Amino acid sequence: MSTSVYDKTDKGREEIATRKYHLPSRLRTLLVMIDGKRTIDLLMSDLGKMGLNEESFHQLLGEDYIQLVGGAAASGAPVARAAAPAAAAPAPVPVQETQREHEAAGMNDGERFKALYDFFNQTVKSSIGLRGFGLQLKVEKCGNIEDFRELRLTYLEAIQKARGSETAMSLRDRLDQLLGGAPVNDPFVPD
Repeated sequence: MSTSVYDKTDKGREEIATRKYHLPSRLRTLLVMIDGKRTIDLLMSDLGKMGLNEESFHQLLGEDYIQLVGGAAASGAPVARAAAPAAAAPAPVPVQETQREHEAAGMNDGERFKALYDFFNQTVKSSIGLRGFGLQLKVEKCGNIEDFRELRLTYLEAIQKARGSETAMSLRDRLDQLLGGAPVNDPFVPD
């Protein structure tokens, strides 16, 4: 059972108001149904009646018409965790450690995976904004902690390019704490 709740992005609202992106009528109908209140389970039960399927939902998500706004997807849920960036202008990145990151050493693998997933998505969205969409797609493909370790260097280089070395180093330290330490012979050395 999935308790994930999705809502329209600014692009989705614009499509509903103006038909600017010429979304096919069936997908447009689905977009109208997504209201930020109903869970994925409720929406998925209505999709079959409309001749739509899970792929239709993923298409709206992938093309930035909708975004995750609440709830949590259960493993095996029809729609995996996904958060498309909604803000056009990135907000400043908070650099203080959260209690959750500080206690990373005591986490089991499931908790650590969730903490890493949240960390990547929140910091990519807040520091890179829409330009980080490709990186967020890579985060979505991560299936285990090792996948996050492999994404580390790409992530840090993107943060450095968008926000500079100081922010990249701060986020590197927080990320390494969640990952359980920096890799041996760390290739990320900011300028």
